[in-house]
Formats: sequence, structure tokens, C-alpha cells
Amino acid sequence: MTARGAAAEAQAADYLVRQGLRIVARNWRCRQGEIDLIARDGATLVFVEVRARADSRFGGAAASITAAKQARIAAAARHYLMTVSPLPPCRFDAVCIDGGRLQWLKNCFDAAG
Repeated sequence: MTARGAAAEAQAADYLVRQGLRIVARNWRCRQGEIDLIARDGATLVFVEVRARADSRFGGAAASITAAKQARIAAAARHYLMTVSPLPPCRFDAVCIDGGRLQWLKNCFDAAG
């Protein structure tokens, strides 16, 4: 991970904590992929993808979360959920940072990718 990527993830985690979420894990990895942040929003388990771009050309940070990337995140989330009992409600969020502007996209894709 680059220093810029680590800074973006730290900024995203700090922002989510200020919004009332509790960070459970950072950079959780398995064979299926990586989840940048795993958090709790009340009873809901939230899998968070963090994307940062210097500017919003070419669609910006949100556009960089392709269907293939969504599928890898969902596969990793399914693997993570094997360690959780009972199964909580879940959602997939993204924190996108374009040129310093942070945007939190809640429930932005589903496990089907």
C-alpha cells in the first residue's frame, strides 16, 4: 500500500468514527481479496472500500470500484462472515476521496457485485 493509500484509509476511518461507526478491522485479507475497513454501524456490519484520486477526471474514485472489484470485496466479505456468529445485517459502503473532497456512499453495492 502506498503512503497516499494509507493516508486515505486513515482519513476514511477517522471520518466514519466521527459519524458514529466503530472500526472492527483494517486491511482485512484473505485469498478472495481485501476489505479496506470493516466497521459496525449499530448492529449492522459494514464493509468499506476506500478509494482516493487526485481529481475526478475519468469518473473519479467512485467509478474506479468496478464490478470485478465489487465481486472480490463481496467474496472476501462472505469469507469474513464465516467467522461471525450470529450473522448480522450487512452492507457495502465506499468512502471516495476526490482531490481532497470526501464522500461517503452508503449501501453502494450488494453482495452480487
